[in-house]
Amino acid sequence: MSAPGEGTPFEALRGQLQEAATEFADGPDALQGILLGIVDDVDRAVREPLEIFPVCHHSPASAVAMARRLREKQPKVVYLELCEDMAPLLPELRNCRLPVAVQAFASEVEGFPAEWAPLSVVAPITEASAEYQAIAYALDTPGVELVLVDRSSDHVFQWQAGAPEPSGPDVPPAEEEAALHGDAVGVEIGDLRPRFAELEEHLLHHGRVRHWSEWWHQYVELPLGDSDHDTYRQVMLLIGSLFRRLAPGDTDRVRVDEDRERHMWTRMREHLAATGTDPEDCLYVCGAFHASSRVAEFGVHGSDTFEITPPSGSTWQYGLIPSSHAAIEAQFGLAAGSVSIAATQWAKNLRRTRVQPFRLAGQAGVKKTAKPRRAAAPAGPVAPDVPSDKLSGFLQSPPALDRLDEAELLGWSVEIVRSARRNGYLASTADAIAVFETSILLAGMRDRARPTPYDFQDAAVTCIEKEAVPGRRDVRRLVEILMGGDRIGQVGYDALPPLARDVHDRLAPLNLKLQQRGVQRALLDMTARPELRQCSDVLWMLRHLMPHGAARPIMGERELGKQSVQESWDLALGTHQRALVELGYEGVSIEQVLEQRLRRVAYAPGATTAQVLGAVEDAVLHLRSGRLADELGTRALEVLATERSVDGAPEVLRRVRRLLAYYRISRPVLPTWIESFAKTGYAHYCTLLPTAFTDEDATVRQVAAMLGFLFSMESLALSLGCDRAQLDLAFAQSHPQEPSRVALLWAAQVQLGRLSRTELRERCDELLDNPLVVPAYPRYLSGFLHALEPVPQLAGFVVEAVSNAFARLPDPVLLPWLPKLITTLRSEGADLAPLLIREAGRVFPGRLAALDTWVPPWRAAPEQPAAPAVTGGGTARRAALLAAHPETCDSLAELLGCEGVWETGAPGPAGAMLVGRHPETAVALEALLAGA
Repeated sequence: MSAPGEGTPFEALRGQLQEAATEFADGPDALQGILLGIVDDVDRAVREPLEIFPVCHHSPASAVAMARRLREKQPKVVYLELCEDMAPLLPELRNCRLPVAVQAFASEVEGFPAEWAPLSVVAPITEASAEYQAIAYALDTPGVELVLVDRSSDHVFQWQAGAPEPSGPDVPPAEEEAALHGDAVGVEIGDLRPRFAELEEHLLHHGRVRHWSEWWHQYVELPLGDSDHDTYRQVMLLIGSLFRRLAPGDTDRVRVDEDRERHMWTRMREHLAATGTDPEDCLYVCGAFHASSRVAEFGVHGSDTFEITPPSGSTWQYGLIPSSHAAIEAQFGLAAGSVSIAATQWAKNLRRTRVQPFRLAGQAGVKKTAKPRRAAAPAGPVAPDVPSDKLSGFLQSPPALDRLDEAELLGWSVEIVRSARRNGYLASTADAIAVFETSILLAGMRDRARPTPYDFQDAAVTCIEKEAVPGRRDVRRLVEILMGGDRIGQVGYDALPPLARDVHDRLAPLNLKLQQRGVQRALLDMTARPELRQCSDVLWMLRHLMPHGAARPIMGERELGKQSVQESWDLALGTHQRALVELGYEGVSIEQVLEQRLRRVAYAPGATTAQVLGAVEDAVLHLRSGRLADELGTRALEVLATERSVDGAPEVLRRVRRLLAYYRISRPVLPTWIESFAKTGYAHYCTLLPTAFTDEDATVRQVAAMLGFLFSMESLALSLGCDRAQLDLAFAQSHPQEPSRVALLWAAQVQLGRLSRTELRERCDELLDNPLVVPAYPRYLSGFLHALEPVPQLAGFVVEAVSNAFARLPDPVLLPWLPKLITTLRSEGADLAPLLIREAGRVFPGRLAALDTWVPPWRAAPEQPAAPAVTGGGTARRAALLAAHPETCDSLAELLGCEGVWETGAPGPAGAMLVGRHPETAVALEALLAGA
């Protein structure tokens, strides 16, 4: 076996590099090894029988070179560096408008940590990319086979813990379009960026550019745009080898890269052996970084020692999701606008080189060709091309200086000023001239005869953007839009998963273009068109399942026991198409997905009682499933029995009240689970009540919610067998010290009849009369405000207490308390404020003029009722009515089990005379009713 360099076309280049290394490095040491190693990598890849085509991700030069080479070589087999499990989805690209991304999604994770779920891998595809040219050629050319050879989506997570987050100055800001890929791990062909930070800094400094995307555009894209195949191939191999040899020693990343290369060559050799295809009839499309691989498995004659591990037990789903230029830039750390500039450069390259690109037949936005595409020629004995040295001439020749295209630059300058005016900038014709001249000046300072889009962008920012941005977009963003804009792809109806197609079919009566991006208004009149009721059901489920803004109700509501007759919606399903596609990975219908998610919430390890009750309510509202609601209700009962805190008491009370009211009006018999919930909750909160009154972690609102549950559920719980003694013992053991909780306990005692309103009023007066307690009186009032939840009958007394506070509290105490009172009512008492306001409106005068003479009812002197006159005649007449119609008294006596006979001939009934003799009871009853 000959040594590297012997008998190869790169001997002259190798000698020149060796002399340069000796001269500049003061000896043939590390630099010589790197330079000669690069040449050896290029030589090795060029001499490989299976042609290696190195590319860079979303590079117009790579796409043009790929289209040209495919038409020249017409290979029978195309090996592509892409996840091998994504192959069945590629034919669906013809039903989409690029850019889109091929996605692998796994919600059920097995073999990976649970916190990684869900797993998502995306491979974005644009028209100006070499991989799309290879896919379109292979799918539309008869007799050509496309084989994906990269690791599967499952191995992406097997081989590395996660994808690194893009960082650095090139990362664009997070926007709606930049978030189209979500948290997915990106897979790209040809990640060509120096991994050696000092090398990248050196290249940017001497290239007089700001970021890597601009350097690549200036020094690689433009020179290789018109180059021949051999020059393009050798230069890309050279760049890939250089970046590979200067990469830092990140062992994990190097291991993953080498395992990918072993995987790809192993798959290619397996396919060649299985099909008997001649390597000369194949083309291997991979990133330039992997084309210069030095693993032992490299080449068709490499070793077969690499073992591919089996996939995990995770269930993977596949689909297409919309992508955008901004999403690609954000995911792969490219400069903002670089992919849009690449798309513009792709169109220029096609016009200049007259290369006919490959496009999938029937794809949206593609014009129909008049002539059918020529099929691949039958394979024949073709002598392999003898590689020649193209690197020496490319490296030694000076860069070609493009002359200034004044018409193009002038058009850019005029358009950016017009766009700036539309976006609120005070730009004029003078600014257009300034942008034109400044672009030429910046290009000259950077040794460029022709301003690039990046020079023009810097000039526009300098000349137009002032101190502030008047609109939503700054000048840099306006230039990106001018250079082609952020193209956003769309997945066609036929390429959508079954769930997404079902949603579109069920919403068809709305007569809206649901795949169109942007917000659309849907008006539903269910009275005139009853068939729209089903559309309403779908929209409410989508609102629950999809991100905010996908389906937003403007008019109409859906609550337990209520149903709207008219609704208005803002729909943006086209904008959130990725979320709709990912719903299709979870089930075949939105009802199934919603049921799965409700179960997931209810049976989560950290689920609370309030969350499970929320799932029960959603099941009743959206699914109308009694079976699921009963199952989740039983789960809520289990969770309640295990809770040892009262954090969720307010939410539990609110949801249980709604569910109980709904079941009482919709079912003849309450469900078993809610009866058990009332019994268990009554005993549960009775047990926690004494501790909650003194627990510093429990808030007053939570304690009030517990009392509200006990009082509102008491009658139901007692009818089901609970003992009232539990509540009595709980209050007997409750000894709060904090003023608001003390007031809450007093209000509860009023509800239980242990404390009268008169006694409660006296206690409050004692607090106001005590100078030591006056500063704490607002806290007592806060407790009374929260007491309206369990004891709403105290609304009148709370109005009285607050009024007395405003009348008697000194300003140093009252003024600091007012903000706290307002915030308390806003945050915690929003549902209690109407009750308080209504009671205040009943008590206070309705006119301002009457306020001067108005006397509060609690300050007015109580009128002593006159003793009723005892007259035998009147009493006899009233008692004679009972004697004349004894049926009512007889029925009541029989019901109570009393026996007796009517007296006759008496001057008057004894009972009526008893009232006249002892009027104290009637007077006390009248006073009690007047106070209530």
